[in-house]
Amino acid sequence: MRKLILIVVVGLALGALFGQLMVSVPGYWLIRVGETSVQTSFWFGLVLLLAAFLVLHFALRILARLSRPVSRFKVWNSRTRHRNAMRRTVRGLVALAEGRWKRAEKSLVKAADDSSTPLVNYLSAALAAHYQGRFEQADTLLKRAHLSTQGADTAVGLMQAQLMLDRQQYEEALAILTRLDRQLPNHPQVLKQLKQAYLSVNDWEGLRRLMPRLAARQLVSAEERNQLELRAYRELLIQEARDPSHVERVRNLWADMPDSLRGNVELIALYTEALVRGKEEGIAERLLRHSLKEHWDSRLVLRYGLLNVDPARQLVHAEKWLQERPNDPDLLLTLGRLSLRNAYWGKAQEYFEASQRQRPSGVVCAELARLYANLGEHNKSQLYYRQSVELLDKSLPSLPQPAENAAHNGREKGRKAG
Repeated sequence: MRKLILIVVVGLALGALFGQLMVSVPGYWLIRVGETSVQTSFWFGLVLLLAAFLVLHFALRILARLSRPVSRFKVWNSRTRHRNAMRRTVRGLVALAEGRWKRAEKSLVKAADDSSTPLVNYLSAALAAHYQGRFEQADTLLKRAHLSTQGADTAVGLMQAQLMLDRQQYEEALAILTRLDRQLPNHPQVLKQLKQAYLSVNDWEGLRRLMPRLAARQLVSAEERNQLELRAYRELLIQEARDPSHVERVRNLWADMPDSLRGNVELIALYTEALVRGKEEGIAERLLRHSLKEHWDSRLVLRYGLLNVDPARQLVHAEKWLQERPNDPDLLLTLGRLSLRNAYWGKAQEYFEASQRQRPSGVVCAELARLYANLGEHNKSQLYYRQSVELLDKSLPSLPQPAENAAHNGREKGRKAG
């Protein structure tokens, strides 16, 4: 009640003040347009302006409210399409995981335009098309994936390279991965796929250079690295050893080899053969001598006896080894051959016979047969020759053989069949 009385009093006071202003401040409005003019008092015109402002204000508010349903409908429609796209995308990814490629591709492609992640849709759809054998469609979807999202070069390139590897298009995959590796030299997935591509095309040099980078980022285990590096260096040594003029490349390859591989007997033997073919037998002799100190192996011992560098010095070194291994049949065979190179016929005979006593061998018998034949002792030569044939015959696989009385009939059947 008090508030109402207060409002009435304030209203009367303002009315009185306004009336006093109208009396004390006279004036008028004159509006003329062409030959037409309109005149009114100042205060009445002011009221008209205020009324016009209020009318315009409320009209704009009404128009704004009328436009809201349209924008609200657009927002609702957009949200609905995104929700439907999300559901289709999820169904497509589930179908992809379950191996239902056709359904996966259809759902993912249909949802791609309204999806918030069209790159995922197109890449997954391309994978589904690839698994169906629809390679052209997969490539088309990869292009759409590239256009759908800015900065998707790496993801699309990796997917494309993987699909190329699956199709056994190894050269094309390697070209894509090489480009990606230049752009992103430390990308783990690029490095992994490069390893697969190098193995697929037998690019052993590329694999050799890649292994330290894979190991530095812990993308291969120590065991796998050792196996792959061993394979790469073995193949490279075999490849380079075919051309004697590549001996310098072989030496550089050995210099770059990890220390853990330089003790591998197979690699030492391959390197030795490459050096011998390249007329570097002196280096080969030092290599074998040093290697035998660290890693005694029959293959290296036998190869040492076939070198022809300095037979006298070689025989001295080999006889020192005999002091530590007096009953080694392979070392005794090597000593016999080195004795032949030094024209020590009697010593060669003793070493060969000692080797034969330790372990009967067709090779040693053949060496003795040849030595006795050249010494003129043909009876002994024939004896060792027969023994070598018998020993070699024992090493042959067990296969059916004709009986003596059936040999003639077998030959006749063979002629008739021919």
